[in-house]
Amino acid sequence: MNLLASMRYLVALSEHKHFGRAAQACHITQPALSNALRSLESEFGVVIVKRGRVYVGLTHEGERVLATAQRMLRDNEVLLQELRSEEGQPRGRLRMAAVPTAIPMLSRFAAMLHELHPGIVPAVLSMSSQELETGLESLSVDLALGYTERMHLPGIKLTAWPQSVEHYYLLRRAERPSADRLRIGQPMSWADAGKLPLCLLTPDMHNRSIIDQALREADTAVAPAIETNSVLTLALAVLAGTVSSVLPGAMVAAVRSYRELEALPLVGPEVKTPLGFMTQTGVRPSRALDAALVFLQTPAWREQVRLHSGALGE
Repeated sequence: MNLLASMRYLVALSEHKHFGRAAQACHITQPALSNALRSLESEFGVVIVKRGRVYVGLTHEGERVLATAQRMLRDNEVLLQELRSEEGQPRGRLRMAAVPTAIPMLSRFAAMLHELHPGIVPAVLSMSSQELETGLESLSVDLALGYTERMHLPGIKLTAWPQSVEHYYLLRRAERPSADRLRIGQPMSWADAGKLPLCLLTPDMHNRSIIDQALREADTAVAPAIETNSVLTLALAVLAGTVSSVLPGAMVAAVRSYRELEALPLVGPEVKTPLGFMTQTGVRPSRALDAALVFLQTPAWREQVRLHSGALGE
């Protein structure tokens, strides 16, 4: 039995929660995955996977084996990167994830990091705040970008690198297109914004809870015209129809090339949410993560944050 491969299959099953999809992700057949897991159970002398017609979950012992598997796979990746990298030339994968509305910032970060270090292969993932917490806890996410004020993991300490304080804007079609790009208009109250047909994220998203709270403080009922779990849909719905949306600065920056749109700063109340990169404290970083942590503290990256998030360069 290849212990490392079997541990990888267990982690894949935990992530996909489906035998077929886990096998597909590991590029093996479903019977091969099931046989490897049974061999793992024989090796440790415990039942790891709850058996049923479909995936049910892991046993208590299985959860303990899973935690060890996650650490093994990460330590293996760290070792591989050390062996394959040269001084000043890190090589390897880097799993990064962000809350949906921060994906434009993380995508920019990944592109600039890869340009600086071509040997690093970033994976940019969109996750809810809860998924970010789980990813940091399980070490399946190397670097997370999210709402630093709400990230609290019992028994696990996180290190944060503050990036920006997000301001919120009403995005709508302009009465007439501007000359070159999206125009930043005059401030609008949350109360007035709440009277418009809005396209908002679904209630399970933390960004939506921020918006709902602001509208409640403005004594305005939350009654969106469209709901979605896709940040791309927020912008496209505004472009294509008669709805407006509420977006943080990082998302507004991502659609600045659309001269048909305008963004109005929202006030009364003034809502600001801090965003930051986060890693689990005390975990040995890979060469790729080390390079990323150095880059996020450089003046070049800080200038990108200033221009493309928060108050958009103000």
